[in-house]
Parts: sequence; structure tokens; C-alpha cells
Amino acid sequence: MEAKLVDELPVGPEWWYEPKWDGFRCLATRDGTEIDLMSKVGKPLTRYFPEIAEALLASPVRRFVLDGELVVPLEDQLSFDALLQRIHPAASRVRKLAAEWPAQYIVFDLLAEVDAALSKRRHELEAFLPLAFPDSATVRLSPITSDVDDARKWLHGEQTGLDGVVAKRHDLPYQSGLRTGMEKVKNVRSVDCVVGGFRYAAKGGGIGSLLLGLYDDRGLLHHVGFTSSFKAGERLELREKVEPLVKPPGFSGRAPGGPSRWSTERTGEWQPLEPSLVVEVTYDHFSDGRFRHGTTFRRWRPDKDPRQCTYEQLPPEGVSALRMLRSLD
Repeated sequence: MEAKLVDELPVGPEWWYEPKWDGFRCLATRDGTEIDLMSKVGKPLTRYFPEIAEALLASPVRRFVLDGELVVPLEDQLSFDALLQRIHPAASRVRKLAAEWPAQYIVFDLLAEVDAALSKRRHELEAFLPLAFPDSATVRLSPITSDVDDARKWLHGEQTGLDGVVAKRHDLPYQSGLRTGMEKVKNVRSVDCVVGGFRYAAKGGGIGSLLLGLYDDRGLLHHVGFTSSFKAGERLELREKVEPLVKPPGFSGRAPGGPSRWSTERTGEWQPLEPSLVVEVTYDHFSDGRFRHGTTFRRWRPDKDPRQCTYEQLPPEGVSALRMLRSLD
């Protein structure tokens, strides 16, 4: 299921609300002695979270499919940085991190009957988890509420580790790959973008900015802005990360360096990249198909498929302003 990003939580008896955890979305499958952890875009995660696989294998229930979020608690909050460190090629490093900072799997759906309504699946999940994972500190049940006031407290409270709140229609079946009946409000205005190119810094030999792109409904990658919020040392590290991926055209749709009253010969110079890197950035305004100002780099998203980086992540342009004007009528 995919969630549509909105500015405010929907209200009505058909909506239930869940916390949006700051982690990796993960489908967990057990079939006998086989355990499979898979990201929502089909990337295997099992080798990176051995403690989760072990907890699933220890269950007396031998067959199930769960949907949830992988998180890493660290010093009384959830650490996305610690989660990112798990995606490491060395098994010894992964094992060390798993022992030092064990992950948890927060479950919000049981996919035994995907055609059943969420209300039924939730009832079955609440009965299933205590039997399958009694007193488990690794596999946890995600809370849910039908009270929008409770959901707003999650959204605006002081809880750490929440990325926002997700609203789901409890009368609908599992919407695989769709945005029907599921909306989310994030604690910050952020979006996942493809890095389609970069510009070198004026001094120091590092990367000056990453050029950001979003896919349209025709599959074209359009340049929508940039992020340059990096420290001097990070700019040199970025160079090592992006230069091996230099490959034209970078952007298959609208490209950087187009006509602008601010353009100079230098600002038109950029290097195209293979569209494989995904970053999450925060922003203030998006209008006329691009970020009005530079965005702030938040984190890399190796768990995201670049093709998920579409305009559909963004609220319709002008909706917030229109709502404000109506409130003044």
C-alpha cells in the first residue's frame, strides 16, 4: 500500500490512524524454515537484519506474511542513521551492529487475507501476534486509533521516532501498489528525489550541489531543484560517491541549465548521473514544477526505488494557500 501525501489528516468514521515510523518498510514472510525480509520495492533485507530473521524463525507459527517497519531504537529514540549503517556488504559488520543496536520490527498488518477489509485484518493481527511472538521485544504491534484527536497528538506531540501519521480506510482491502484509501501527514515537508546530476563546488574540489529529479506519469525524469547543504568534508565524500555514476543523459525530461535571468556560463555546467541514487530532502515551497528555494539534504534512501520518486508524493500546488484564503472569507 502506498500513501498519498496530504497537509491535514482526513476526518470521518471510515478512517483509522497509525503512527508513521521512521524506518524501512518491510514485508516479512515465513514458510517453514525459510525467512524472507523484503523492502516494499522488492530489495532483499534478510542478511542485514539477522536478529529479526532469528525472532521470526523462533515463532511456533510456521507460515505467515507480515507488513511492518524495521526500526533501530537508540538512546530512547529511533535512529535512522543506525538503520542506514545496516546496509553494509560485510556480514561481520552487520552482525556487530545487530548485537550493539538490535533492530525491532513494528507490525501493522497481517496479510493472510489481502482481500479482507483492514478492520478484519487488524482484528486477526491483534490475535495473531501474542500467539506467534509471546513477550517479544523484537516483534511489536504498531498502535492504531479511530480518534483523530489522538492521531493529532501523535503528529504534534513530543514523541521521538515518528515520521508522521498515516490515515487508512478501515473498510477497504489491502491496496497493493495503490494510493487508494491511504493518506499521510509528515512531521516535516519532505520528499524523496532522484539524484540526476551534480555540480562541482567553486573551491575545494568537492561537490557543490546535487541536482534533484522527479518522474512524471510518462516515466520522464524532470529536474526540480537542488540541494547543497553539505559541510566541506562531506563535499569530498560526495565526490567519491557520485563520480563513478556519471552517465548521460541524467534527466530524460526537463534538464538543468535552461534559460534563466540568473544563469551564467558556469551555472549551466553540470554532470549527468545514472538515476540510481535517492535522497530525502526537506523543502519550504514547490511551485511551477520545481522547488522555489534550495532544499535541505536529510538522508540517503537506499530502501527506495528511484521510480517511486514521482510528483504524486507532493500535495497539489496551491492547495494550502487556497485553504488559507477560504478561511478568511
